[in-house]
Amino acid sequence: MSDSVLGAGADALEETLGRITKKAGVKATIVLDRASGAILKTSGQITSVRKTKSLSSSLPSQTTTSFSGEVATNAPSDDQGAEELAAMVWTFISTAGSLVQELDAEDELKLLRLRTKKQELVIVPDAKYLLIVVHDTPPA
Repeated sequence: MSDSVLGAGADALEETLGRITKKAGVKATIVLDRASGAILKTSGQITSVRKTKSLSSSLPSQTTTSFSGEVATNAPSDDQGAEELAAMVWTFISTAGSLVQELDAEDELKLLRLRTKKQELVIVPDAKYLLIVVHDTPPA
């Protein structure tokens, strides 16, 4: 995903997310605002990526609006799981970005891949967004 794709606007982002979510093994995607870390859009089963630490069935469902204006209702556990994952990725990106700047002030972070035994997170920082794609790790 390049700057030109995201720079083209919300429609291009929606198209890219649509393509990514159809790929085999993709569990979830999260788009964060680059400046604030706020969650702009989620898709997939976030709870399959990371179980929330404290699930509360008394919390109401929350409604979010995507770039295309479609309204989606997420279960409270999905919202909490997305918020927890987003916060962890936000911290990870900040730390990785600091490392890159310390190594070479003229360089910049372009892509991070974090692979575990169960899944892989691909994090694409852009000027406006952080795109996080979580997918299954193929067996070795």
